[in-house]
Amino acid sequence: MKKISFFVAISIIFATSCKDKQEEMKTEIQPPIAKIVPHTLEKHGDIRTDNYFWLNQREDKEVIDYLNKENEYYEAMTAHTKQLQDDLFKEMKARIKEDDTSVPYFYNGYYYITRFETGKDYPIYARKKGSLEAKEEIMFDCNELAKGQAYFNLSGLSVSEDNKWVTFGVDLVSRRQYMIQVKNLETGEVLSELIENTTGGTTWSSDNKTFFYTKKDPKTLRSDMIYKHVLHTDVKQDELVYHEKDDTFYCFVYKEKSKKYIVIGSSSTLTSEYQFLEADKPNGTFTMFQKRTRGLEYSISHFGDSFYIVTNKDKATNFKLMKTPENATGMENWVDVIEHREDVLLEGIDIFRDFLVVEERSNGLNKIQIRPWKGEGAYYLPFESETYTAYTTTNPDFDTDILRYAYQSLTTPSSVIDFNMKTKEKVVLKEQEVLGGKFDKNNYVEERIWATATDGTKVPISMVYRKGMKKDGSNPFLLYAYGSYGASMDPYFSTTRLSLLDRGFIYAIAHIRGGEDLGRQWYEDGKLLKKKNTFTDFIDCSKYVIAEKYTSPEHLYAEGGSAGGLLMGAIVNMAPQLYHGVIAQVPFVDVVTTMLDDSIPLTTGEYDEWGNPNEKEYYDYMKSYSPYDNVVAQAYPNMYVSTGLHDSQVQYWEPAKWVAKLRVTKTDKNLLFLHTNMDAGHGGASGRFEALKEVAKEFSFLLDLENIKK
Repeated sequence: MKKISFFVAISIIFATSCKDKQEEMKTEIQPPIAKIVPHTLEKHGDIRTDNYFWLNQREDKEVIDYLNKENEYYEAMTAHTKQLQDDLFKEMKARIKEDDTSVPYFYNGYYYITRFETGKDYPIYARKKGSLEAKEEIMFDCNELAKGQAYFNLSGLSVSEDNKWVTFGVDLVSRRQYMIQVKNLETGEVLSELIENTTGGTTWSSDNKTFFYTKKDPKTLRSDMIYKHVLHTDVKQDELVYHEKDDTFYCFVYKEKSKKYIVIGSSSTLTSEYQFLEADKPNGTFTMFQKRTRGLEYSISHFGDSFYIVTNKDKATNFKLMKTPENATGMENWVDVIEHREDVLLEGIDIFRDFLVVEERSNGLNKIQIRPWKGEGAYYLPFESETYTAYTTTNPDFDTDILRYAYQSLTTPSSVIDFNMKTKEKVVLKEQEVLGGKFDKNNYVEERIWATATDGTKVPISMVYRKGMKKDGSNPFLLYAYGSYGASMDPYFSTTRLSLLDRGFIYAIAHIRGGEDLGRQWYEDGKLLKKKNTFTDFIDCSKYVIAEKYTSPEHLYAEGGSAGGLLMGAIVNMAPQLYHGVIAQVPFVDVVTTMLDDSIPLTTGEYDEWGNPNEKEYYDYMKSYSPYDNVVAQAYPNMYVSTGLHDSQVQYWEPAKWVAKLRVTKTDKNLLFLHTNMDAGHGGASGRFEALKEVAKEFSFLLDLENIKK
């Protein structure tokens, strides 16, 4: 017995020793510490020292090595969540109808269809002539085109009016620099003509041999030149039609729905300008619609012998609709059609033969109004949910009474609906299928609440959770926001989000200032020298859901990407104690340095959003909130930061520098991860299933912090 006890004791000691050793090894995993190379930056007499400026050399082996080490650290520290990540991926993929097909739309004699096949990542673009019963013509099978590519994106499909030719753009790097090619849809031949460094889209003239396209500055990636190409000619001979020389503007080209005009647009954050040319005269000269006037924003739609203009002319902050003859387009000829309203934002219009469709926003919700051209009997589509998203979709045909629109909410899968504007009958053509057998929208509750900001402003929050939720402060809560560029974050349905909701999470969107959720002034009050309202609104929303016991600081998480990543960087500096964890996707965190560098993409066109730091007032204000410049020695929440090496919008070095600085400055032992997709850019991985793996990483980060193992 003593001998047996001895061996048992030895076994217990050995097992305990192994377990301790495993724990010790885990604690011994050390994050990479980026080397410090002080770099002095001076502006307006102010000197900043950037110790990690060297990380902006994308081609430098030492930089790549550092990013790879951060990835290796993330992989080592999250090894215990690999099974959870895999389970989440399979769970989310199982909800997707893999052999899915879009609702066909009819245009110029053909039905156009996008479909997916089971097990395949990429779409197939097809069409059928005249009838849905006709033989399918496959235009592009992106699964074939993407073979052997780490990243693939096809964009900008444009078919000539004779239905013979299609132009398309391909990006193999994720820098949003597309190569345009031309395919003969009758023979399947792809022409040898290659046009590089473009936006991907084209606009055909009516002669079926000439098209216009937009090129980018190869360094800043600003869309600045419109060219004209004729089929079967050398690309080098393409004619430069327009050059946008103001580096705060970008330009684009499109064809009016009426097909009568080709339009070149130039736009900055606050100013618009358009020129137009008859589509059957591609060698003609473009006519100026209305020269740019600082602060004048407008967009145009042609119908009959007139143009309709959505504009902020005459201090119409929320925009109004005006009209002008097509032969007298200067703004002195514009007359009101729908006057400006203080409480309604006019977002856009769609024109049909017998109806004008108006998209509006009131009290933070979408509205769609139908207005007969005869001038009487206008009405709104009925939407009864407390919080939802509705918008018009593909409506290329003038001569129809059918309006196609989409509807969804936090609990209602997306639907595509055809609405007869004369009879008011609607047909639901398709509702997004949620497979897996477990989804029932009646198991979830959606609501909209209003938080009070520091200055007394009421800020709406849309949220969703499973029925039976108790307001006792114990619920894990993920709060998302964006809050920039006037982009409204409407409540939408997500099949991936169910993986959090079904594990007890509350998900919410904070409709903070900086978006246009409550009208144009909502945007104006969250930009330039009022930008901090965006951050304090989010913090106040966080405090509100804590005070109302939806959650607590131990269970509250925040998420945002790009400019929303700036938001994440600001709130963890300003109120880190409110959050247990933060997800910052491709975060714009080095605001001052980026906005002072006009050689990198997007900078000059952003001055109307953030301010121009070459002016001291904006420099000082920017510096006061720039996340990278305001990292201090304090405790920060657990953080998961993601980026893409080829990101064209927010350069990878911004989050890389931010994480490097946080590592040596913060005083806590909370998790801090930087994950760089070495093959992708701003939008993450290409392919619908690869993208799910990135979501699984984020969700596993949250669930692990909540100690939810499966």
